Amino acid sequence: MDAILSTEPLAGAASRGAGVATPVIPGGIVARDVQKSFRTGARTVEALRGVSVTFPPVGFHAVMGPSGSGKSTLLHVLAGLDRCDGGYVSVAGQRVDGMNEGALTLFRRRAIGVVFQQFNLLPTLTALDNVVLPGVLDGRPRDGLVARAAQLLAELGVSDRADHRPEALSGGEQQRVAIARALLLEPAVLFADEPTGNLDTANARRLWSILDQTARERRLLVLMVTHEPEAAAHCETTTVLRDGVVADTFDSHGMDPGKLALRAAGTGG
Repeated sequence: MDAILSTEPLAGAASRGAGVATPVIPGGIVARDVQKSFRTGARTVEALRGVSVTFPPVGFHAVMGPSGSGKSTLLHVLAGLDRCDGGYVSVAGQRVDGMNEGALTLFRRRAIGVVFQQFNLLPTLTALDNVVLPGVLDGRPRDGLVARAAQLLAELGVSDRADHRPEALSGGEQQRVAIARALLLEPAVLFADEPTGNLDTANARRLWSILDQTARERRLLVLMVTHEPEAAAHCETTTVLRDGVVADTFDSHGMDPGKLALRAAGTGG
């Protein structure tokens, strides 16, 4: 799909001149010169220092980096979970960085899905009701939501756990329920922040395959933050952050995890 060019000036880019042509990819992600800092006591930490990335509308892509590199901060900014201090962010054809809180809420609910390391399932709800919840909050008819949720749980192999609460589910089952919830409203982009961090090796590998299959079969963009080379080897490309900037981007699908780890660390080509 061809990029659509916008001539809106980039936030924080006045020194480079106004009217910079910036691509907006429907279903994809474009971020330019993204900056984000945090105050820690008397110290200011620059988490993102002018990050620019582009991801296509369809595919499975990874962001890697050491602890403190800014990879999770970048995902949170792209997903509208946090605001950048400067720069341009377009996700699924929508300009995210300038949205007000009401628009951001609707954007997060309708345009994207997010899967977290900690699952974030409500303990008092069954698996089915956890999946249905985003649609209920969006005011959609429950009957249709229940039917779609049941279909998603079946596709992810946890239909027999639909009536169980999270405490009765394994970690792998909880994460598959979380993926079903993220897919309920058919998002254009699925964000996954260290989704296998709490899973054993077998469940982690199963989840990476599920995310890859989700991107291909549902024709959407899956963007995963990970520190695991084996996870990134399932992805088409890997973008490496280091000290708040993009250090490298390379094709990674099928790559040997050991070589990928060296490349991500900046010690191997």
